[in-house]
Amino acid sequence: MEHGYFNDTERADIIKLSRQLWGYLRSDSAPDDFRKVKTLMAQAVADGLCQRDRYGINPLHHNLQTACLLCEKVSPDRNMALAILLYSLAKDDFISTQDLETQWGADVAKLLRGLQKVAELYSKQAAVESENFRKLLLAFAKDIRVIIIMIVDRLALMRAINHHPNDKFVHDVAYEANYLYAPLAHRLGLYAMKSELEDMSLKYTDRAMYTEIAHKLNQKKAEREAYIAAFIEPIRKRLEEEGLDFELKGRTKSIYSIWNKMRKQKNDVDDIYDLFAIRIILNVPPEKEKAMCWYVYSIITDMYRPNPARMKDWISIPKSNGYESLHITVYGPAEKWVEVQIRTRRMDEIAEKGLAAHWKYKGIKSENDLDKWMNNVRDILETAETGPMELMKNFKMDVYDKEVFVFTPRGDLYKLPMGASVLDFAFNIHTGLGCKCTGGKVNGRNQKISYKLRTGDTVEILTSPTQKPKADWLNYTVTSKARNKIRVAVKEQAAASAEIGKELLQRRCKNRKIEIPDGDVARVVKKLGYRTATDFYTALADETLDVNTVIEAYLDMERKAREESAKVSAGEYVLQQTAEDQELASGHDILIIDNNVKGLNFKFARCCNPIYGDQVFGFVSQEGVVKIHRIDCPNAQNIKEKYPYRIIRTQWSGKLGGQFAATLRIVGRDDIGIVTNITSIINKEKDVSLRNISIDSNDGLFQGYLIVGVNDTKSLDNLIKKLKTVKGVKDVQRSK
Repeated sequence: MEHGYFNDTERADIIKLSRQLWGYLRSDSAPDDFRKVKTLMAQAVADGLCQRDRYGINPLHHNLQTACLLCEKVSPDRNMALAILLYSLAKDDFISTQDLETQWGADVAKLLRGLQKVAELYSKQAAVESENFRKLLLAFAKDIRVIIIMIVDRLALMRAINHHPNDKFVHDVAYEANYLYAPLAHRLGLYAMKSELEDMSLKYTDRAMYTEIAHKLNQKKAEREAYIAAFIEPIRKRLEEEGLDFELKGRTKSIYSIWNKMRKQKNDVDDIYDLFAIRIILNVPPEKEKAMCWYVYSIITDMYRPNPARMKDWISIPKSNGYESLHITVYGPAEKWVEVQIRTRRMDEIAEKGLAAHWKYKGIKSENDLDKWMNNVRDILETAETGPMELMKNFKMDVYDKEVFVFTPRGDLYKLPMGASVLDFAFNIHTGLGCKCTGGKVNGRNQKISYKLRTGDTVEILTSPTQKPKADWLNYTVTSKARNKIRVAVKEQAAASAEIGKELLQRRCKNRKIEIPDGDVARVVKKLGYRTATDFYTALADETLDVNTVIEAYLDMERKAREESAKVSAGEYVLQQTAEDQELASGHDILIIDNNVKGLNFKFARCCNPIYGDQVFGFVSQEGVVKIHRIDCPNAQNIKEKYPYRIIRTQWSGKLGGQFAATLRIVGRDDIGIVTNITSIINKEKDVSLRNISIDSNDGLFQGYLIVGVNDTKSLDNLIKKLKTVKGVKDVQRSK
């Protein structure tokens, strides 16, 4: 390579790192792998590619450091190392996608694609402190090995920027490492890297505090080491007497961990009682691991008094990332508390090398299950014949495959469900923006409101002041927020139009000195074929229905009603009654409703749906049909005032069979299984059937309507009482 590309320190370091990397990967790589990489790097440098970034970082030197660190801290892996080394070459288009697959294999090409997708994410300058950023990072990476490479890469960068002249750059890198990469390393079981990232983050963001803690620890280093030796010696002797195969280690807690305790406990370094820990590592067969750990626990607690409140048993129930260890805190000599960690060699390897991160887990259900990736990792590691790194190759990062993450032009990040459209995105930002949305610019290209968004899209919403929500917008949306706002907006528009139509009709009627009662308006609406009064008035407002047509229809109905009443008297509809029925009637003209009604056309009014047992009355319609209404029918007052001569006293005889339809309005909390509980009660009721159900939920509450078939009011009242006892149900009422 050209000498001017690397400085003297870098050249010496590259020679050392190259030898180390070859030593790590010699048994796992083809003989000419790294010779080909070296040749490509030299050609790229000669062509003026892979230049230092704006902070002076040499990408090829940095990639070599990262590859060596991966092998040291995680595990030697040929494909991951090659992906790291080739990344800068692929980024500068020095190697084509086809060449990557041909020369290095599909797996290396896949890893490089993941790294490039992550680079795209960073290029959008999204806020790292956003919780969605971590989710999007996982979604972009696809492969868990890409996440591990990113963690190792960040650790290599953190090591390289000590005393870097650009303070803001150092601070930003340190903040991101602590906020994003240290927690990811922890979840993947990469504890050593997690601690180093945290320590260096504190060092770069608060160097004075870091230096103070490090200085105080260094001052008492000899004293601490002497204490640890004195504490360990009797334990070593006792374990040797028991014939155990073990290793003893003493270590000081990380500076970041000490600082965190100082901050939480508001103490000085000297007041933190468990600054150091002792680790006992047992060499035992897998089947004896738990028993031997607890055996050593009993030995330690016989020698030193334990603090039960500080005991942590991660052997019986391992951490969700696979970590297993038994932690106890005991009262040692000189009245000092000492933490003792008891684990086996396999457990220690998982804790130190992060092998738990290599487990393949496919059962993730939601973002809250991120920490459950590594359940049962021990069993898989024990049975994996090809080793943990082979398992990693097949691990699919599909944690967020039911969501999409999209950006605004400013880099703000939003999470939406899979299938969300430009319109969903607009409503998610602001209701006003959604109502005026005409489409969007997605990645610089104009798209319709129905365009389905994909993870990583940058979306700019296009609007028009004349745009209004339409009912068919519901076909283009999947989020409840957008759908609810569209429904409300459409209803409000319809209500406004209907009000205009209603005023138009009232003015015209006033001009012609005609008054149409609300009850008769409903009949006109039906006669003219409109489903609802709102549709009717809206048609008047937009002039698809002429006001004069409505008035003529009403006058025609009134004329027919007068002609009919002249021909028919209500008395003619009194039935011939049985002796029993006459007794019920008590000498008055009463229509008896039972199975013996013949020669009379009667119907149950749909406006109030009377059922057996309700107090009812009959009303002679224009067509000569007697309609049976409940006494408390919403239309009862109007009917009685306008047409008293067409009212028939009506009574149930007790002989009517069959079921009646009744509508119940039910309100309650939107709990899981509540609908199942409601329908279960209805199904268990004798002589009650469920005919229809509609439920609408919003903000944790639901409102629904049930249409049930019942024999009489007694059955209905009994059903209502039972439904009110369902947990979560707040109210049940019969709908009029």
